[in-house]
Amino acid sequence: MVVRGGVSTHGVQAGNVGVEVTSAGLLDSASIARTPATARIPQRALRRTIGDTNLSVHPLALGCSVFGWTTDGDTAMAILDRHYELGGNLLDTADSYAAGRSEVVIGSWMRTRGVRDDIVISTKIGRNRDNPGLSPRSIVGAVHASLERLGTDHIDLLHFHYDDLDVPLEESLGAMETLIRSGTVRHLAASNFTAERLMEARVLAANGLPRFVAIETPYNLMNRVSFESALALVTHAQGLAVMPYFALAHGFLTGKYHSKSDLTDTVRAGRASAYLNRAGLKVLATVERIADDHGVAPSSIALAWLLAQADVVAPVASASRPEHVDALVAAASVRLGRADMVDLGRVSA
Repeated sequence: MVVRGGVSTHGVQAGNVGVEVTSAGLLDSASIARTPATARIPQRALRRTIGDTNLSVHPLALGCSVFGWTTDGDTAMAILDRHYELGGNLLDTADSYAAGRSEVVIGSWMRTRGVRDDIVISTKIGRNRDNPGLSPRSIVGAVHASLERLGTDHIDLLHFHYDDLDVPLEESLGAMETLIRSGTVRHLAASNFTAERLMEARVLAANGLPRFVAIETPYNLMNRVSFESALALVTHAQGLAVMPYFALAHGFLTGKYHSKSDLTDTVRAGRASAYLNRAGLKVLATVERIADDHGVAPSSIALAWLLAQADVVAPVASASRPEHVDALVAAASVRLGRADMVDLGRVSA
């Protein structure tokens, strides 16, 4: 039995041949390959716990940054419906996404579906023009504005979107202490913080101020260095739940882009174009080969690799259409073999 992030799974690996035990019994590699990943393990049985909180989440955070921006309201509702149908319950947004419209869409969906109690809301503050930065005044204003847009009385996981070096961290955490005590915010997290600032925050927490329980940071097979350094050491030492964003490298790891002719005139495609080189295509080829072996989409493999990393609880990935959600959620059911992990680690090093 292997226990990771609060989840127990059974499995035996022999080289590149996997044998997996599910609720249906023992499956050999061929049977697993013929079974859609979303059907192999009940998604609600895959929940992980964020740090030492009581937040139990599906190990795929649905990124909602596109809602109200490149994705219209009806499509966003359908995406949220599909995510929920497949067992997803963790939604990642921010008060600055589409000037707050992302939170409005999520709030409308939760209200019309009556699912607020089933959902874990992870939102971020600090970049909205109405409440910029992390001063106590901005924090209180931003939180109450988010609550109104989301149509809820509490935020499950609130991130400081970026560090604010113009405000003493002690003041920011002091403002959060009041909000947490009131029940308005359940838990606090960081986004885009350096290892040094996380250490400073932990010292302040030791003196009674709220502590971070999770961190969002860029991390994927195409970008490992920024996290796998001092930041990884500090997050591990502090027991922080890691929630990687840009988990699919701006869509490059979905297999959508193999040459410049595949690029479209979008911001995402422009960012993905940076990986259209020899090294990037080698990584993608390995991901696609392993995806074929497992009978899943390349994005499922890229996310499964992240989920196999220490301290990673839930990568953040978005979908532009409802049918894209299946491959994201399926990642939680993929069990990469030892040879898979070696190959992915070597080609992306």
